[in-house]
Amino acid sequence: MSDSISFTLNDKSVSLNVDGDRRLLWVLRSDLGLTGTKFGCGQGHCGSCTVMVDQHAVRSCLTKVKLVQGKSVVTIEGLAKNGKLHPLQKAFVEHDGMQCGFCTPGMIMTGAAFLGLNPDPSEDDVLLGMEQNICRCGAHKRIVQSVLAAAAEMKGGK
Repeated sequence: MSDSISFTLNDKSVSLNVDGDRRLLWVLRSDLGLTGTKFGCGQGHCGSCTVMVDQHAVRSCLTKVKLVQGKSVVTIEGLAKNGKLHPLQKAFVEHDGMQCGFCTPGMIMTGAAFLGLNPDPSEDDVLLGMEQNICRCGAHKRIVQSVLAAAAEMKGGK
């Protein structure tokens, strides 16, 4: 059964006729061609598929597309603005917050949502805020440094 689903995706209006029970991850990747959001475990455990819905981090592998009706969805492709990297994207590059890069989009999206809620985090805050995302390469220390550096830049400290 096909449903008409409309939402804002990376600051642009999107309307689709899709099965509303399809997972947002597959609509983004297959229907809309936005492959930055990764399929990891498919069970919401690893965080590779994280996107922001109304500024909150959500696992797109678990989210039915009908649940984003009328909402704002931001993927890794929409985080940069006017050709300028988001401070968190920039910090991941500067602090080598990625190794293989597979978890990076989900880490960055989780971090961006986290910094929206906590713009002045301590290292312990970042550890807690990012603990549900898994980096198989073990870059967690550099990821935490990246989030802290982005927070400093976003509040004008860099």
